[in-house]
Amino acid sequence: MSEPSYSAQNSSKLRILNFADQKIKMLHLAWFAFFLTFVMWFAHAPLLIHIKEALALSDAQVKALLILNVAITIPARIVVGMMVDRYGPRIVYSLVLFISAMLCIGFAFAQTYNMLAIMRFLLGFVGAGFVIGIRMVGEWFPHNQVGTAEGIYGGWGNFGSAAAAMTLPALALMFGGENGWRYAIAAVGVISAVYALIFYKLVRNTPKGSVYFKPKKTGGMMVSSWRDLYLLIIMNIPMYLALGMLAWRLSPAGVELFSTNIMYGFWGVLVVLFIGQTQQIWSVNVEHLRAGVAETDKYSFKQVGILNVAYFTTFGSELAVVSMLPLYFIETFEGLSAVKAGLLASGFAFMNLVSRPMGGWISDKFGRRKSMLILIGGLAAGYFLMGLMDSHWWIPFAVIATMLCSFFVQAGEGAVFAIVPLIKRSMTGQIAGMAGAYGNVGAVVYLTVLSYVDYSTFFFVIAASALVGLFSVMFLDNPKGHITEVGEDGTVHHISVG
Repeated sequence: MSEPSYSAQNSSKLRILNFADQKIKMLHLAWFAFFLTFVMWFAHAPLLIHIKEALALSDAQVKALLILNVAITIPARIVVGMMVDRYGPRIVYSLVLFISAMLCIGFAFAQTYNMLAIMRFLLGFVGAGFVIGIRMVGEWFPHNQVGTAEGIYGGWGNFGSAAAAMTLPALALMFGGENGWRYAIAAVGVISAVYALIFYKLVRNTPKGSVYFKPKKTGGMMVSSWRDLYLLIIMNIPMYLALGMLAWRLSPAGVELFSTNIMYGFWGVLVVLFIGQTQQIWSVNVEHLRAGVAETDKYSFKQVGILNVAYFTTFGSELAVVSMLPLYFIETFEGLSAVKAGLLASGFAFMNLVSRPMGGWISDKFGRRKSMLILIGGLAAGYFLMGLMDSHWWIPFAVIATMLCSFFVQAGEGAVFAIVPLIKRSMTGQIAGMAGAYGNVGAVVYLTVLSYVDYSTFFFVIAASALVGLFSVMFLDNPKGHITEVGEDGTVHHISVG
């Protein structure tokens, strides 16, 4: 048996700014790609006031845009996860960046609410970019650095939402006129299209001499036991329920974007898609399960399920809060302009620069399960504190409370994805895609709750739901030993995960 050719496996220090190191170069290229996807994804949030005025939107229509923004990301992350495992990060990330850039420009110049809503729905596809970099960074960094590296990738990339909140309102003012917001958003799309070409030119999927492991079958996640197969099917149900909930919120029962009959039709399509996906998963798994799964192919799907629940709480809450926080500050604290509210709200996402890498580092240093228990517990306390905020708070205290909460939220995300690449290397994209999709399921659930309750209750609900994530993490197994993978030439590789 041969050991994998990862020359950096025993490196004791992550040299973040040494661009001559190939793995550091790839990390920089990856996080900036992710950064651009988040700028595109949340470019609308700090400009909602301008968009609302330009197209004379109602409050219900604005809320519909927030819901639509996270809808298609759920299936997109699953599909893109399978694509990256099959075709590699270089090609898939370049395509995601370029296609999303075109959608971003389309959103910027939409002239009617219907077109605006369609483009915002389609632009949710850009959120799938995250899972590509998880596989890419996992290929380039050894197990004792992968948590920190994934945290840097996720944290510096997630900072894109804060960058959008901090810069786009000012950029819109600089362009001037009633169309300033359009030019600001379109500029982001142009930059992303150019970077797609740069990414394709400079990126490699793996270090020189390393094997890019691919799943033996495509079209569905492979599991190691019949119990895991049934658990996988059950874990798919909440994603379809979240999409069904979106359709319900966009019907006359919610913001009245479309009719009740269309909602029923959409539900019917979801049922058909679920049946089709279940059949596909069954056909991908049944043959090798009946024959007996080789030791080299085994992994614990329980780990994936626990990470799904944890990411529901962490990233799901972040997505929901980032979407509503600028508007929350405007409505809670009198006299704030859109620019000032955007800057204050950016504190939540700004913490990504530090907190998500810290979460990965803490996981690398102090253990996977222990770290997640502490961080998710802190998340629950942080949201409880935010629920106590009101207009009587001194604004600097409100910002500090927001940033304190965001540290635990994003550090928890970093801890989740410190584990993802250590479960099954050849399926990292699919595992990341499913966990990432659960983040969006969380966002849909939390944003739906927000449409029915006041802001304080919204934060208290997130804090209470975090206890479910805390309980599930108690059953997490610390990855240790080796991942065993078989290359296309039949060579067996043992990859350390201890």
